[in-house]
Amino acid sequence: MAIGGSFPSYSMEVRGQVALEHRQFFEQGIAGQTGEQTSVTLEPEFYWEWHGGQSSVTFTPFGRWDSLDDNRTHADIRELSYLYYADEFEFKVGISKVFWGVTESQHLVDVINQTDGVESVDGEIKLGQPMIQLTWLQDWGTFEGFVLPYFRERTFASPSGRLGIPQLDTDNARYESSQEQHHIDIALRYSHSIDIWDLGFSLFQGTNRDPYLQGENPSAITPVLVPYYAQMSQISTDIQGIFGDWMWKLEALYRDSLDTSTAVTGGFEYTFIGVLDTSWDIGVLAEYLYDSRGKSAPVLGQNDGFVGMRWVANDMAGTEVLLGVTQDFDYVDSRTARVEASSRIGNAWRWNVNAWWFNSDERQDPLYLYRTESFAEVALTYYY
Repeated sequence: MAIGGSFPSYSMEVRGQVALEHRQFFEQGIAGQTGEQTSVTLEPEFYWEWHGGQSSVTFTPFGRWDSLDDNRTHADIRELSYLYYADEFEFKVGISKVFWGVTESQHLVDVINQTDGVESVDGEIKLGQPMIQLTWLQDWGTFEGFVLPYFRERTFASPSGRLGIPQLDTDNARYESSQEQHHIDIALRYSHSIDIWDLGFSLFQGTNRDPYLQGENPSAITPVLVPYYAQMSQISTDIQGIFGDWMWKLEALYRDSLDTSTAVTGGFEYTFIGVLDTSWDIGVLAEYLYDSRGKSAPVLGQNDGFVGMRWVANDMAGTEVLLGVTQDFDYVDSRTARVEASSRIGNAWRWNVNAWWFNSDERQDPLYLYRTESFAEVALTYYY
């Protein structure tokens, strides 16, 4: 929906989406939680531009009401930013979202925004980040500089919700920096496309977006865990190359934080075009996930393999289905599986079906916390 302003050079657009979602868990939670979880989300977007689009403001608030989890009932400003561009420069200030990465199974190098942990299992939905961003556009590459003056703490499901962490106290998070959330973080990035290659190289110095969960009273029978946000230096790269029907992907980083580690995720996607003389495309995916900390890594993907299949119908409704399985090679009984499917209904509606299955028998495995949390989710979204 477009709304004209009072001056010829000014324009405004209003669009957005509202969704009804329901999650059905296959087992009772480890704390006795129910298996039903219903929620409603609202995410409008307001866009203004003037001077022929040279200046613009974007405002995208987000809100969710959840029937089960008070922590999942929350609101956030995903975007509230002013953008100005002139020739080879772009300047942005405000709250915004920035995405880096190319792989399917996880995004190692995506470090600017904090994960909105109550929104999705895969961590791909992010909180808005206050920032100042300057971009320099050249034929031989794009340089971006970021100043991040305020840190967002990760959101977690509550003990009464699902996909939560028992005995986690998020109200008393600790920081390595005496400036806590007001520590000024900085990041630099260079990206360029050369023939079949898309290349990205990034530097980050600031507060680690991934909290370490530390015991508040280790001698207690059930010690309380608190998030600890350490300082971090990170060097990373993301590379993607397209060779005909092959797409090769790599993300790698070196991180110096409370511990020091290297991590790599890499693999390929091969697409069969026009399968069985139809309009269908079927992509076959395979990736390897590595973290140098091995079994002591507080994250999934320390020594794992991911295989998947993507079916694209290439129809008017934009129907797609993704199937994927991740197998841990250190904990042989640890694996996850997921299904993501979506399609449009007319011009304004879309349905989504997402399902996650978790299996782990080893207490040392981070996935063990989610052994009873397998679920299927159905969503109906209206776009305006």
